[in-house]
Amino acid sequence: MIEAAAARLRGHARVTPLLSSPFLDEIAGRRVWVKAECLQVTGSFKFRGGWSAVSALEGEGGVLAYSSGNHAQGIAAAAQAHGREAVIVMPADAPAIKVANTKAYGAQVVHYDRATESREEIGAKLAEARGLTLIRPYDEPQVIAGQGTCGLEIARQTAEVGVDGGDVIACCGGGGLSSGIALALEEAAPSFRVRTAEPERFDDVARSLEAGERVENEALSGSICDAIVTPTPGELTFPILKRLAGPGFAVSDEEALRAMALAFLRLKIVLEPGGAVALASALFRPGEIEGDDVVVVASGGNVDPVVFARAISTYGDAA
Repeated sequence: MIEAAAARLRGHARVTPLLSSPFLDEIAGRRVWVKAECLQVTGSFKFRGGWSAVSALEGEGGVLAYSSGNHAQGIAAAAQAHGREAVIVMPADAPAIKVANTKAYGAQVVHYDRATESREEIGAKLAEARGLTLIRPYDEPQVIAGQGTCGLEIARQTAEVGVDGGDVIACCGGGGLSSGIALALEEAAPSFRVRTAEPERFDDVARSLEAGERVENEALSGSICDAIVTPTPGELTFPILKRLAGPGFAVSDEEALRAMALAFLRLKIVLEPGGAVALASALFRPGEIEGDDVVVVASGGNVDPVVFARAISTYGDAA
């Protein structure tokens, strides 16, 4: 499925670069390779899964998704390109730039209160009432397959620079990206091990991996890393991660902001906080990583300008 998704994505998704900087290597104490998914179409790896899922649909009819912004844009862009209606259920506190971008791709946005309402219930009702195909943000086989194409690229690109193994750290919400990459690397480059990165207090995947079963977060909001705040690991993704992934990381909001500043000043790429947690893990948790090389997946170029300014103004000098 991942190889088939890669074929459908060819010519539509970007093969994002693998970047490095001696300044980041010095901080981490090893070579850090940054897979810049912030340069992907719509600014996020979510375009991979969105295009994979929409392009695999048969017949006519619209699609529906629920998302805080990145999956929303991926689905909306793919649906627009395929001439399909798109309805997106987004939290009322989603960043304005993500809401605006989703609408710009032609999607209808339906807001909900993430503290008191269930996006899953709202989405299921809308899909049934309007005859829409629901495409979940991570618990969807074709979405996982699409995200897995990032893993195929990592396998090829690391081989080109002479890296033959190590940890691959991926920002993680429900686990679609990390599980897809893990499946791809299991076949294409089994000497690599996927590890998840999440914000502190919302590290349900890391805690689930430690416990051996799915656990939930106590809160549903309250992190600057809004893009990857989910209640619990996915039903489809967790068994994959339980089998293939190593221990997860949890970083603070401040560490995510510092990683954003370093990515901009040293690599000239723009990350949102949730897309910077993997880089933060590599830079600020060096004792938890083995080997001379680490690959991190950096994503989410749709950052709130105020948040980005805060990162640069606070940590720009330190970078």
